[in-house]
Amino acid sequence: MVDLNDVAVFVKVAQLESFSRAARALSMPVSTVSRRVTALEEQLGVTLLQRTTRKLNLTAQGRAYFDQCSEPLNHLHDAESVITREQRRPEGLLRISVPVVVGQEPFYDFLSAFLRKYPEIKVDVLITNIFLDLIAENIDVAVRFGELADSTLVAQRIGKSIRYLVASPGYLQDHGVPSRPEDLPGHRCVLLNGRNNEAEWHLINGEKSIKLHVTGPVSVHDVQSIRAFACRGHGIGLLPSNYCEDQIASGDLVRVLPEWSPPTVFVHLVYPTRRFLPSKLQAFLEELKRWKSPAWTPLR
Repeated sequence: MVDLNDVAVFVKVAQLESFSRAARALSMPVSTVSRRVTALEEQLGVTLLQRTTRKLNLTAQGRAYFDQCSEPLNHLHDAESVITREQRRPEGLLRISVPVVVGQEPFYDFLSAFLRKYPEIKVDVLITNIFLDLIAENIDVAVRFGELADSTLVAQRIGKSIRYLVASPGYLQDHGVPSRPEDLPGHRCVLLNGRNNEAEWHLINGEKSIKLHVTGPVSVHDVQSIRAFACRGHGIGLLPSNYCEDQIASGDLVRVLPEWSPPTVFVHLVYPTRRFLPSKLQAFLEELKRWKSPAWTPLR
């Protein structure tokens, strides 16, 4: 197999009809250019160039070889330019996976602003709670909550999710205020992904920990719906702090058992590799880390 570098040197010499001009164009010594062309001729077993003290001519075989090589080399150069340009300028398709808790109106606002800032980037967003195989699905980056399985993926911790037990004043007036976690199974609860409207809640208070089986009239699949039904008095819900602080401040919701809460869940950005990150992904990672998401609290 011939050395493509030698082929590229030969093509440049043939185009410029001069070893010295080719050497200047390639930033090589003339002796190196001559040696590479000679090596190519020896590898092919043919004479490509007729050299005289006054002129340089392609042989018939050299002309035929040049005609076949120059076009593919141009394609390779174009391909390299595309890759280099994409590495330098944020552009191209970016595939993103986020869980349902993130894929809500605030995220759409963030993504809209991102697309306006980087108009040459296109996005393909997958909103799912399934941990997709990033490599098999050709996904550039995913937002994931909770513990991560050991893998070769790169993970950046960007925030944490702190959740509160909350209920409306009307609900607590009608059903009473729980004074200890053991009271919760006797209350109506608004559940996230509750199977048959049943769920297990894990609560901690310092070194104390308890797991409780709770039930309720409503099971939903996103935190905004939990907030909506809790505010309407349908039961006690577990909400990320960022999703209920305004309602607590306004009196629409009240914290229940404030000394008890679920364990802190950490939020990560996950992507296949840290080497040669395309600029489109670098731009997205930086913007997302700066975003004040209602789904998590930034790390201090």
